[in-house]
This record gives sequence, structure tokens and C-alpha cells, in this order.
Amino acid sequence: MQNLRVAVDVGGTFTDICIMDEATGLIRIEKTSSTPDPIDGIMSGVSKAGIDLSKVALFSHGTTVATNALITRRLPRTAVVATRGFRDVIEIRRANKEDLWDTYKDVVKPYVPRRDRLTVPERVDAGGQVLEPLDVAAARDVARILKRRGVAAVAVCFMNAYLNGENERVMRDILLEEMPDIPVSISSQVFPEIFEHERFSTTVANAVVSPVVVNYTSRLGERLANEGYSRDLLLLHSGGGVMTPASVKDFAARLAGSGIAAGAIASRYIAGLCGFPNSIGLDMGGTSTDVSLAYEGHSRITKDWYVEFGYPIRFASIEVLTIGAGGGSLAWTDPAGSLRNGPQSAGAYPGPACYGNGNPQPTNTDANVTLGRLGTSLAGGKVMLDPELARRAVEEGVAKPFDLGLHEAADAILKVANANMSDAVRLISISRGYDPRDFALVAFGGAGALHGVDVARELAIPVVIVPPNPGVTSALGCLLVDVQHDFSQSCMVGAEEADSAAIEAQFAALEAQALARLTHEGVAEQDIVLQRSIDMMYRGQWRSLAVNAPRPIGAITDLVQSFHAEHQREYNFRRDSAPVSFFRLNLKAVGVVPKAEFAVQEPTGATPEPIGRHKVWFEGHALDTPIYQRDHLPCGFSFQGPAIVEQVDATTVVQPGASAEVDRYLNIIIRVKE
Repeated sequence: MQNLRVAVDVGGTFTDICIMDEATGLIRIEKTSSTPDPIDGIMSGVSKAGIDLSKVALFSHGTTVATNALITRRLPRTAVVATRGFRDVIEIRRANKEDLWDTYKDVVKPYVPRRDRLTVPERVDAGGQVLEPLDVAAARDVARILKRRGVAAVAVCFMNAYLNGENERVMRDILLEEMPDIPVSISSQVFPEIFEHERFSTTVANAVVSPVVVNYTSRLGERLANEGYSRDLLLLHSGGGVMTPASVKDFAARLAGSGIAAGAIASRYIAGLCGFPNSIGLDMGGTSTDVSLAYEGHSRITKDWYVEFGYPIRFASIEVLTIGAGGGSLAWTDPAGSLRNGPQSAGAYPGPACYGNGNPQPTNTDANVTLGRLGTSLAGGKVMLDPELARRAVEEGVAKPFDLGLHEAADAILKVANANMSDAVRLISISRGYDPRDFALVAFGGAGALHGVDVARELAIPVVIVPPNPGVTSALGCLLVDVQHDFSQSCMVGAEEADSAAIEAQFAALEAQALARLTHEGVAEQDIVLQRSIDMMYRGQWRSLAVNAPRPIGAITDLVQSFHAEHQREYNFRRDSAPVSFFRLNLKAVGVVPKAEFAVQEPTGATPEPIGRHKVWFEGHALDTPIYQRDHLPCGFSFQGPAIVEQVDATTVVQPGASAEVDRYLNIIIRVKE
């Protein structure tokens, strides 16, 4: 009987595996070391966990393969074919800089060098009319040149192709005649929207990672099949859904950002189980912290993201803000004499000073060890911590330079780190029009539960939720997603000129594409859900806001009123008298995957004893603090801070004045008091 669901999240240090039994809802976890070829680590973890793949009904995977390929620039040779005169669009970009005031810091080079960006005569006007058909003879010459160069992928980016992709489709067919086995990405299919740089950049990113991702998913699928897995491999994408290998070749860049989306999905789901539709995810690992937000049960979606500045990838993505704050983040002093924390990191090796690998600089982990909040080991004893080395690093790196006591210095390190994370939460909440006091904070990752209550107090967030297995929560997120694709179409028209019937016809065309793709992926018709939205703006604005759209489209005035209300919520003002313009039609196509229910526990009335007690420092005071083992805490058990809860993959700190209770899903719900 196929009754197991397996989710795998590959990180830089560990590969996390979640196994859920559909019959009981019980979850068990496995961690194994990541390997240079991630597939070896995955299969090693599967074997170590004793998983019989013939009994697996669903295998879901969050991967960093596409992201790492873009970061490291280990990319196959790729070409761009553009309209004559426009091959430099991706290099001219927007002429902006990541650091406005750093004259000497240049944007990194394009993924495709200029010598591999070729052009052909063709032209489509701003209304979508073909002014100059593709020069077929020139196109064939370009195809033969690229074949001789041995390119592994091609991106076709023609001017105004978002309105009419006829010339791009002809170019693709010519390229495939010469090179039938390579992926060809055309902008009118990948991202059919105005703004040439963003469209070209997204298409190029899609093309350069396509051979890498196709190779990876093919090899992984074969390894799983050889071990008995008979279903589709599901791959988590940045939009918060999964896609099958059938869609990877055409939309490979959707897998960039796959890993961080999993944590956002899991935190939203866990908060919902606990009765909190509004939640903020705080995923703190060894090097970075990922912050996400869900409002009324829905994650915030953005199209404004990138792996490297200057080269946007405009596929819809769950909005996740990443900062350099993790367990290995270094405490340091800037030229003005101020204490700083991160983004520099000790990494997995040499790691924090307490690892004993030769790093003399203090980190957040060293500060937590010095304050007694961490014990002498991590990961169930796989990593041993030396408290004396931690204290020495804090003493030499912070206490002496700032004339502070040892524990005062360690506390200062954590306060700076917590301030950095709190600022990130403010950016994703307050700056977006949300009040953190209306949210629950879901603290996970290897270090999130160490800092969660401190961050919540800084922002007056009333509740902190710590999942049962914080360190593998991102892997859990891969179990909670549906097959999902996002479609869009430009629709630039003033609201007073818009015709509801014409807009309905455009949505119908998008829905036909969506149904075809989901059917191709084996999704049954009754499991398909289509969600519409329209991006709108005040006339003259450059940025737009998404407004939910009915099916069928009704009165245009109702859509305009919805836009005014959304603008009020997002920016705290509205202009009802200002003309409104439509910008883009969006369609989210979801193929619902049946979800197994998590196991529900009943209160036992048991009161577990602490496994130990020792002094832990809070705000300059050493308090006698009980240490609990997470596996010993039953449903319904409540306790007061200060307290420390230890488990294999994380440590939870319950601050003095806070109270905690274990709910029926074995989450720890911490009520934060001022």
C-alpha cells in the first residue's frame, strides 16, 4: 500500500527529510549531510530513514540547484537571439545600482556574454502588428552559427513579442530544426509582459538554468524509479506550488527560490492549524534569516525579485525577505566603533568559535552558549560545543573592546542580531501596511526558536509558535503544497475604456492554457482551481496592485472600488477621483493534491520533570532555569518562563514572563507578555 508522503529539502549543510504516514498522520524526520551532488545526499537520507520507495504515494522536493547555478555562474553556454539593434537590453538594464552611493561597485555581468547574443531582422509594433516578418534566411544562419558553437540553450527575446509572439515561435522552430535536443525559451511564452528588460532577463534566466535543472530532475527521477517510486516527482517552485518534470524544461527558472518558499508555506500552514490566519515566519538558520508574511491565510506574492541584482526574475514568487542573521553570524566593530552583527558569517566551517575549528571571532551561537541558552552539543551530539572557547571569543571580541562584562557583551551581541531581524519583520509588515500586533510569529529553522520571543517582544507580537521539528520545517512545507502554475497577460487600458466582455475573453484564453498544462501533468478536472486577479494602478503610476477578479467579470466599477480599498490598505491613502488603469491579468491555476491530516494528540494530564536545571542569563540576571526535553512534553502541558526546551534539531528559549503550552499538534504556543 502506498501510504507514505516524503518531502526533501536540500540545504548547504544538511539534507532534511520529512516522512508522513497517511494512515496515522504521524511525522518522523531524518537529517543527513548534504553532498556535492545533491542526489547522493537525498538517496543516502532515504536509505538512512529506511524508506521503501515502492510505498511512497508522493515525493516532493525543494531544491537549490537553480539558485546555486545562478549564484556560482556554473552555467552551460547559452545564447540569446534578439531583434536587430536590441541585443544589449539585458546589459543596459535599468542603469540603476544596488548601492546608489558606491561609484566603484558595478553590477555583475549578464549571464550571456555579448558574443553569444545574436540578432535577426524582424519587428512588431507597440500594438502587436507585425511590421516586418522574421527574416527566415537570417534566422537559419543564426541557428547554424549557434549549432557550431555548441550552445546548450537559447533564449529568444524579440521587441513587443508580449503582444504578438508569432516571430518568436517561427525562430524557435528554426532553432529546433538545427538543434532538436536543446531547450529554447521564448519570451512570449515565458513572460509575456511589457518592460523589455524584465521580460528579456526572465527569459534569459530561464534559458541558462534549463539544462542544469532538466539534467538534475531527470537523474533524480531515474534514481527514485530504480528504487521503486512509481509516481511523478513534485518540485517546489518559488510561487508556493509544485510542478512536475514535464514543465521544468519550459519554466526552469521557477525553481530559483524553491528552498525559501517551503519555509513560508510551512509557517503559514502551522499558524493556520493553531488558529492564526495572520502569521509571520521567522526562519533562522546558520547563515541567514528568511522572513515571510501571511495575511488571512494567504502568503504575500511578489514579482519583484532576483538572485543577483540587476537581473530580475519576474515569475510570481512568495515574498521572502532574507538578511544575513544566523547562528554563525559574526559580531564585529565598524569603523565608527559601533557593534555590528552579520551579514558576515563563520559558515559551516570553521563555524562558531565554540566548534573548535579555529575561528576566534564571536558569533550568535557563541553568545547563546555564553548565556547558558545552548548546551554542549547540537544535532543530537553530532556537533560538540566548547563553552570555554565561546566565552573567550565573546570576551576578546566584544567585552574588552567595549569595556563590558562577559554576559553583558554576549547579551549585546544578541540584541544587535534581534534588532536586525526585527527590522526585517518591520519591512515585510509595517512597510506593507500590516500591524505586527495582529500576527503570530512562527519561529523555526535551527536558531529561530532561540530568538523568537525576543523578536516578538521587540515588535509587540503577542504569540510565538514553535513547530514540533523547527529545524526541518522547510522540508515539511514541501508536503503541504499543490501543483500550481501562474499565467499572466498584459492588459493596458484605462478603466473608463475597459470592456468587461473583452477582459473575460482574455481570461478565458489564459484558462484554456492553464487547463491544458494541468491536464498534461495528470491533474483531474475536478481537482483544478482557477483564481483570477487584475493588476491595477492610478494613471501615471509605474507600480501596480493586484485585485481579486470575479468569474465572470462583472461591472468595471466594482473592480475600481476594490482597487481603491486595496490601495488604502497598502499605502494608507486612496484617490477615488483619480482615473484608474488596468495593467495585467493574472491567473493562478491550482491542481489540488490530497493532503494527509496531521496526527492529533489528546491531553494526558502528565507533568514531565525537567531533565536538568542550570543558570541562564536574561537581561543581566542569572536565573535558575529548568531544561526540558521536547520529546517528553505532552499535549496540554503548560509551563512558565524562564525555560529551555531542547531537541535534536533546535533549542527553544521561553523568556521570563512568558508562558507556554503544548497544543494538540505538539506545537509550543508561547504567550509573550510585556
